[in-house]
Amino acid sequence: MTKHTSKLLFALAFSFTLFTAGRAEAQTDHESPERLVAAVYDVISGEAGKQRDWERFRSLFHPSARLIATGRNPNTGAAVVVSMTPEEYITRNEAFLRDGFIEREIGSKTDRFGNIVHVFSSYEAFRSTKDEKPFLRGVNSFQLVYDGKRWLVMTILWQAEDRDNPLPAHLDKRN
Repeated sequence: MTKHTSKLLFALAFSFTLFTAGRAEAQTDHESPERLVAAVYDVISGEAGKQRDWERFRSLFHPSARLIATGRNPNTGAAVVVSMTPEEYITRNEAFLRDGFIEREIGSKTDRFGNIVHVFSSYEAFRSTKDEKPFLRGVNSFQLVYDGKRWLVMTILWQAEDRDNPLPAHLDKRN
């Protein structure tokens, strides 16, 4: 075996390992509401420069899903609501996330009825895993649906914590 052939075989084996590892991870994303929420946090999180797995991200959502950011305009105090499809979320946030964004769940409350689940999930966000303090905290409201085969995200509605809206005690597991 030549040195070139040996390198090529190693590269192919390494690529196959990464591909199958990613597929196995993606296959378990839909097994339960907990795994689905964890997959959302996992796929959007990463150190600066890390490319996100947007195919995995897209696979987490129902075809008519929405992602909705809400909060207050810092200048006027007026309520702001921005509703996006998963594709619009990628377009609007890809560069921001690539600068370093790690979001971690710090508490949650789940309610289920039949094929629908609602998860209030508090989070904290960091630019790097080396950061000691989060630059952002808030609450994600996940609405999930079971389509008979797998769990999918129908809606994520979120709001960042601010002076007038601190995290509720039952969702603030860090304190």
